[in-house]
Amino acid sequence: MARPGTALAAEPGRPHVPPTMKRLALLLVLLLLPNAAVAQEFPKLTGRVVDAADILPPEVEARIAAKSEAIEKQTTAQLVVATVPSLDGYEIEDYGYRLGRTWGIGQKRETGGKGDNGVILLVAPNDRKVRIEVGYGLEPILTDALSSVIIQRAILPEFRAGNLPAGVEAGFDAIAKQVELPPE
Repeated sequence: MARPGTALAAEPGRPHVPPTMKRLALLLVLLLLPNAAVAQEFPKLTGRVVDAADILPPEVEARIAAKSEAIEKQTTAQLVVATVPSLDGYEIEDYGYRLGRTWGIGQKRETGGKGDNGVILLVAPNDRKVRIEVGYGLEPILTDALSSVIIQRAILPEFRAGNLPAGVEAGFDAIAKQVELPPE
C-alpha cells in the first residue's frame, strides 16, 4: 500500500497521468465539443411565408399566403414556405425537422385537425438546398418519393434558370395540388 501523499504507480504498460492533466484534458474536450446548451436559432414564424433569405417579391409571398390559407380552410392542412439564408451547419433534413417542431406546423387532433398535418417547403439558397418537410399526418399523401419528384421537376429547373421565386411558387403549387386531393 502506498503512503498518503504519494502517487501510485500506473498499471504495467500504462503511463501514470497526474490528476491535473486529466482535468485539463477533460476541460479541453468539453471546450471543443459543440455546446449542446446553445439553442438553435430559427427565424420567427410570422405567417404562412417566412422569407428570411429575402428571395421572394411581395406579390409571390401574397399569392402563396392566400393559397395556403384557402387550403387550410378546405383541408385543415397547414402549408408554410420558409427561406433561410443559412442552415447554420446542419443537414437540411435535421434543420427542417427541428424547424417544424419549433414552429408547431400542422394542427393537432384536439383542435379538430387530422393531426400533425403540416408541410414546410424549406429553401436555403446560400447552401443550395431545398426540402419538403412533411408532418406524420400527411406522409401517406405527400411521400418522400413524391416530395423528391416535386423538387426535381417543379422547383430545381426554375432554380437552375436563376428564378428562385418561380421555383418556390411552382413547388408550393405542386404540394398544394397533392394536399387538396381527396384522401382516397
